[in-house]
Amino acid sequence: MKQMWKKLFTPTDMTEGTPWKKIVLFTIPMLIGNIAQQLYNTVDSIIVGRYVGDNALAAVGSASPILNLLIVLFIGISVGVSIMVAQYFGAKEREELSSTIGGCVTLTAIVAIALMIVSPFVVRPMLEMLHTPASIIDWCTSYLIIMMVGIAGMAYYNILSGVLRGLGDSVSALVYLLVATVLNIGLDLLFVAVFDMGVAGVALATVIAQFVSAVLCLWKLMHMKEIFEFRKHHLKMSREHTAQIIRLGLPSGLTQAIFSMAMIIVQSLTNSFGEMFIAANVIIMRVDGFAMMPNFSFGTAMTTYAGQNAGAKQYDRINRGAKQGTLIAMGVSAAITGLILIFGKYLMGIFTETEELVDLSMRMMRILAVGYIAMGATQCLSGVMRGAGDTMTPMWISLVTTVLIRVPVAYGISWITRTPELPNGRSECVFISLLCSWVLGALITFYFYKRGKWKKKALGSMEK
Repeated sequence: MKQMWKKLFTPTDMTEGTPWKKIVLFTIPMLIGNIAQQLYNTVDSIIVGRYVGDNALAAVGSASPILNLLIVLFIGISVGVSIMVAQYFGAKEREELSSTIGGCVTLTAIVAIALMIVSPFVVRPMLEMLHTPASIIDWCTSYLIIMMVGIAGMAYYNILSGVLRGLGDSVSALVYLLVATVLNIGLDLLFVAVFDMGVAGVALATVIAQFVSAVLCLWKLMHMKEIFEFRKHHLKMSREHTAQIIRLGLPSGLTQAIFSMAMIIVQSLTNSFGEMFIAANVIIMRVDGFAMMPNFSFGTAMTTYAGQNAGAKQYDRINRGAKQGTLIAMGVSAAITGLILIFGKYLMGIFTETEELVDLSMRMMRILAVGYIAMGATQCLSGVMRGAGDTMTPMWISLVTTVLIRVPVAYGISWITRTPELPNGRSECVFISLLCSWVLGALITFYFYKRGKWKKKALGSMEK
């Protein structure tokens, strides 16, 4: 029993064994972890909606696109490091692995300090640029400033848990996230329900909980001496490894930046429909987080799987795992989407007692339903390409689907549906545009995966 428990918390070699079994066993802890991660935002929204009101709920939602834009650098570092860790681990290159992990710790500190200094000065101007309603702009500002001043915890958790996953250890990251989630819920209730700190209390609770999870991840890595070394000289950023992290991670960071910019542009359209629609959008995005969980979990698993096998130069095995993992992900996504459509109204009723808000949210959610299954294919096949070293192709696909499809479709439908009764057009345009971008994105991703040019990237991705 003790041996089994120990094995559960050790790195997994995904270059051996049945592909789909390795992928599923690796994905399950991440799926549970993503549920916990989503609880961060969901509990925040429930407590704010219940204890402060619908406008406070809208404030948290309006702040999210800007928060996502400000943290894109960490997403890029996380993806780049995770790919390098997976490939060096698969290739059994201990010293390169050690230097990569140590260098990313230093790089993260530099970026976090820069953001902590700059972000408090840019938050409110960005909110004003988006025409954030006056009734919620102060709440949005305080929420974002607290989150950004405490950004180091979020940054280190996401990057160090990415290192753990690259090593094939998805269980440890899960356990630490669960600890942080429980802490976050407790602090939310304390700061908001007891101390009446409102939106600021929610942000402070999240910052503290994420800092705890980051410390736990660092502690775990420092005790993995059988896999790599974590000494002082490894903290020095080498030009070679930093360039490799940027090469692999920058496209993913830009992808998130593009997505966040599109969200900000569409958020301006969303704001034009008023506080009720903004609050409905927050509820939908929280439920959307649960619907997307299997897609993101399998996508991350496929990145690690492809990375380790690319390092071991087992490209036929990557293809087998890609097919099996994608089919399973789409099946799981279909099942979860079905449950949300059946029970979604009850789930949305947790956030607010306003019947009109629940009905509006559910109507918009039905528009997105088919898109979640399509996203299962997109995330898995993009994960394979990223893990093999081709991070540019997913970036270009994201650019096309968000900038050339989503934004024009949203504003186009809004414009052609304008009437005297609806001067800004029909609010459904926001979600119809998202559905179009997801479905077309899946088709484009499948095409580029089948072309197979990512394999050439894989062959040279770790060459010096």
